[in-house]
This record gives sequence, C-alpha cells and structure tokens, in this order.
Amino acid sequence: MTGETAAGTSPGTARWAARAGGWLRGSRGGLLAVALVVGAGSGLGAVAFRDLIYFFTWLATGHAQFGQQGRVGSAHLPWLGLGFFVVIPVIGGLIYGPLIYRYAREARGHGVPEVMIAVAENGGRIRPQVAAVKSVASAICIGAGGSVGREGPIVQIGSALASSLGQWVRMPKNRLRILVACGAAGGIAATFNAPITGVFFGVEIILRELSVEAVFTVMLSAMIANLLSRQFLRSAPFLSGLPSGIALHHLSSYLLVAVLAVIAALLGLTFAKILYATEDLCDKVWGNRPEWARPAAGGIALGLLLAIPQLYGVGYPVLYKAVGGSYALWFLIVLAAGKIIACSLTIGIGGSGGVFAPSLFIGATSGMAFGEIAGHLLGPAAGQPALYAVVGMGAVFASAARAPLTSVASVVEMTGDFTLTLPVLLAVAIATATSRALSYGTIYTTKLLRRGTDIDHPRSADPFEDLTAADAMRPFPAPLTIAAGPPGPPGRSGPARAPLPGPVTQQRNPQVLFAGESLAQALRQLELYGRDGLPVISADAEHLQGWITSQNVLQAVARHMHAAPAAAQAQHAAGPALPGLRAAAREAPTPLRGYQILEITIPAGSPAAGRALGDITWPNEWIPVTVTVNRALRDPDPGLTLTPGDRVNLLAREQAAKSPWPQILRIGDAREAAVRRLLRCGAHGSGSADHCRSSLTEGAGYGQAQMAGSGQ
Repeated sequence: MTGETAAGTSPGTARWAARAGGWLRGSRGGLLAVALVVGAGSGLGAVAFRDLIYFFTWLATGHAQFGQQGRVGSAHLPWLGLGFFVVIPVIGGLIYGPLIYRYAREARGHGVPEVMIAVAENGGRIRPQVAAVKSVASAICIGAGGSVGREGPIVQIGSALASSLGQWVRMPKNRLRILVACGAAGGIAATFNAPITGVFFGVEIILRELSVEAVFTVMLSAMIANLLSRQFLRSAPFLSGLPSGIALHHLSSYLLVAVLAVIAALLGLTFAKILYATEDLCDKVWGNRPEWARPAAGGIALGLLLAIPQLYGVGYPVLYKAVGGSYALWFLIVLAAGKIIACSLTIGIGGSGGVFAPSLFIGATSGMAFGEIAGHLLGPAAGQPALYAVVGMGAVFASAARAPLTSVASVVEMTGDFTLTLPVLLAVAIATATSRALSYGTIYTTKLLRRGTDIDHPRSADPFEDLTAADAMRPFPAPLTIAAGPPGPPGRSGPARAPLPGPVTQQRNPQVLFAGESLAQALRQLELYGRDGLPVISADAEHLQGWITSQNVLQAVARHMHAAPAAAQAQHAAGPALPGLRAAAREAPTPLRGYQILEITIPAGSPAAGRALGDITWPNEWIPVTVTVNRALRDPDPGLTLTPGDRVNLLAREQAAKSPWPQILRIGDAREAAVRRLLRCGAHGSGSADHCRSSLTEGAGYGQAQMAGSGQ
C-alpha cells in the first residue's frame, strides 16, 4: 500500500483495488467474472491460432492445406518441385525446435498431459509464456506438414491464458484449477464449434472432478468462447461436410456397431502404443544430441510421407472425402494405418500438436472401411458405410482417451446429427470398457505414468495415511541406542537409586511405535497404551528416536491439511483412515524392553518447585517426555516452570539385568523374516530355535514378533 501510494496511486484507489481483488478471489460472482474473461480470451485465442496455422501453411505452400492437393509443389517455391515436402518440414523444425527448447519445453508434444499435471499436482499453475510459444510452435509445425491436430495446442494455449490471469489475480489453488479447465473448455468449444464437447473435455479430462460450481463455471466459459468464435468462423457444425441422412435402419445393425466398437478400441490402444513406442525409438536414435535440432533432423523423416501426401497436416479435407466415399477400401485401410505412423513420427521427432484430430481421422477411415466390408457381405441391410465412419470416430477417441462423455458429445455435436446418438453411445461404451480392460493408461495419462505420476490414483491427501509417526514425533536431542545385552555396565547403580525431586506416583512399561507407522496406527496405539505418549523407535529397532503424543499428532495433521492439495479433498472426505484404525486395533502390543515410564509428582517443598524443567538434573539416561500441568499434557519445554502438583513423565532405563535385549520385528514383516530371525537367534547361541520361537507374541500372525534370549 505504501509503495503504491509512493508510486503515485492514491490511497482510495489502492483500497478499491484491494477490495476488488478480494471480491474476485473470494466470491462466487468474482469467479464467474474471471471465467467470462477466460472464455473470451480462449475463444479469441482459438480464432487467432487457427488463422496462424493458415498463415504458416500458405507461407510454406501457397495453399490453404499442406499436401491435400496430392503431389503438388509449393506455389511460392516452384523450383523446389517435390523436394519442398522435405525442405519445408526441415525449415519448420529449425524454427520451432529452438523456440520450444529455449522458452517453454513443456510446449513440445500434444500438450494436454502438461495441462492435466498442472491441474492435478501444481495447483493449476502454468507459465505465462507457454501460450505464446505453443501458439507459434504448433502453428509452424502444422503449417510445415506436421501430421497432428489443433486440439492439443489450443487446450494448452487456453489453459495457459487462464492460469496466467488467475495467478495475476492471485486466485486460490482450487479456483485456479477450475479456471484452467475453463480455458481448455473454451479452446475446444471455439475450435470445433462444440460448446458441450468443450464442457465435457474440461471437466472429464482436465479437471477430473464434478461439482456444481466447477461445471457451471466451465459451461459459462465454453459458451462465451463459442459465441465469440462464431463471429469470426462459420456457425455450421464443424463436420458439416459429411453425407446427410445417415441413419441406422435395422436393429440388427447394432450388432455390427458393437463389433466395430471392439475393433475401434483395439485401434485406439494401438495408436497410443505406437505413439509412445515411436517416441522411445526417436529418443534412442537421437541419443544425446542437441534437442533443439531434433525437429529439423526429424523433418527429413517426414519427407517419407511423400508416398501418401494426404497424411500431411490436420487432414480434415481427406476425412471428408473418405466419409463421402471417394476412396477405395484398400486406400481407407492405408490411410488409417498411415495416420497412426505419421502422427507418432511427428510427435516423436519433437513436433508440437494434438492427437484428437488424428483419432477422429483414424476412426473415420477405419469405420468407413468396416462399413464397406459390411456392405459387401450383408448388402443394404448393413446400412450406410458413413454411419460406421461416424461411430468409429467416437469409439477410437473413447478408447484412446477413455473419455466417454467427451467422445459422445464430440461426434454428435460436431456432425450436428443427433439421430446418431444411440449407436454412438453403444460404440463408445463398448470401446471404453474394452480399453479399460486391456490397458491402464490412456493416450494422455501414459505420458505422465512414464514420468512416475499417476493422476488416476493421486497421492492421498489423508494425513492419517500420508504421515508417519516420525513426522509427528518430538525427536530426542540425540537418538538413544537400544543395545543388545545389559543396558548398563556391571556393578553400576541403577537409576532407581538416584535422588528424585518427588515421589514416583506411577510406573509402567512403555509400548513402542515404529517411526514408519502411519498416524492411523499411532492414534490407535496412543488410545490404548499412551495416555502420556509413546516412544518412537527406528525401523531397525536399534534406536529410540523421539516421543509422540496425541497433541503432536493433531499438530502434524493440521500442518498437513493446511498444505494438502485440493485435488485429493474428495479422497480425504471418504475417510480411508478408518480401516487403518480398525487394523491397528487387531495388532498385539509391542512393549519396549529395558525402559520404564516413570511419573514423578512434584510435591510442595520440592527443590524442583519454582525451577525451570531444563534446570533439573535427572539421573543418567532419564529423559523427560511430557509434563502434566493442571490436567493438560504439555511437551517438556526446558523453560517450563514446575509447580507443586505437576507430573513429569520420564523415559528411564531399567536397572542392569541379565536378560539379553530382545529383537523386535516391524509391523508388516513377512512370516519368513520372522522365521529367519528365530533361526538366527538360535544360531547365535542365545538358545535353540524352539526356545526363541516360544517367545513369539499372539500378534505374530500379523507379522509382528518379539524374541527373548535364553538367558532370561
């Protein structure tokens, strides 16, 4: 405020700006207002991106589409002849390769996984420069012949614009994530003139959660984006070039739709597998060479597509011709297989573009081929081949992306033919179920799985499962060693003979917690055995690391929940900690041998009364762990002043004894490990294996055992 006033901003203006910012960040109306701006920005961005693709395509070829005219050279560079099919992809790679490498490496590839991970694990934060870099790089890649789609780039562009605006307003993470989904939905709605598809894409693929506030906000952005884009682009359905009057006239044809759905599911999975296998192959071939030069070198490989120039670019004109019956059966099959290879190669060499349009292309050509075959075998009863082409588009994308709602909406809405809803629903359902049965990752999430991130099963936000006893305990100044053998040298006087500042009012054997046990187990053990807390020992049962109380657990939970990502709130609300508590209730207690918990009550007239806890000299190897003051359990703060009636709990070493120190197995150790330790116990001369085995507790069935030596 002071800095703003000094810079020339009046206090009244600063107060108004702060009030407006608070309204945008904290109210529902503020979220909707920002969503309107995001929708407008993503809609205009989609229009600008489309024009940018046309500009670079015309600049390279002199035509509106790359390669769609067949083996025709560039109108601007006629002297290159057919060589321009190799030269132009190389030049394009020399431009967008360094651009991506220098300014935004996340702009490489199809872009949607980067948005998904930003929403799932980064609170919706995307770097602002991603929008500009992705726009230029993808436009050059597609304009120079890259066989990829527009959907991935526009999703990343719209999401980056939304994230940048949200970060500027300082939106909280949960709202910033919704805004990123709004940007993606707006981009899809504007690009394909399909607002419903945009809403489903933003919610089902990007946000991956349903709430009234989120869905309504995404709908608002998609509507505004589509409304603005229609002022610049046509308002007809995006795939209006398909034949009219497509319909399913016989119920028996639904069996053919079901068969096609299974085939399309296999094609969608094959597309995803080949895509990432090609990336791996390109990584292996390229090795450690400079990444910025990879798209240029790979552009030479794109020249191989010269054999089938229809595979260059996005490919919608070819899709229209295929569904219109302009290609022979064998060529339809070649186009479907070729598009899989061409798209995989473009992304594998470091290109920038989406996989949605290639999925539609593969589905349309393979579905048309299926319809042609069915027509040859069954005659007119099979129906129009174009019907199976439309069904195939939805089924292939449903299998690849495993987004059934988006798949149904995209086909029905982009064709504008709602009479196809039933066969598309059937095909999408079968394709999704088949894909889920045969593969775990999707064409989007596999990229994240290969990085070790699984957004389908995010890390739990439940502190009772996430945190361990080590996270909540108060550590000792130095770990205490739990040594085998007597706890003290022979002849040494035990701690019980040392002077104490008050009488011992309670004495008990402590139960132990292992440092790696979850807080769910820790709470149950504290409830059963730890009124004043429990000691925490290391995983190898060789060191005492600290002390934990119920208050420590609550403090750790509060810290964790304050920092927990909003992405896993629903999972936390489901309460997975309860099974852990129930499981802990079945576990046998694990006493800590060689130590006692002593409660010392400070009487009136004690030399400790009125002194700080840290000034009291305790017997050797005695550690204050808690102090009860007026029935309130407190941590042993050295500055805490003791008063009469206070009770100090100490973890004290027992007097030297003859029995060797027991081995303690961690909860969850396998039965085989217990047997090995039993045999080792006997082999080391501390008694026979049978004798060692006799000391197993009742909880050994759960993998928890204790072994006492024969010297007891």
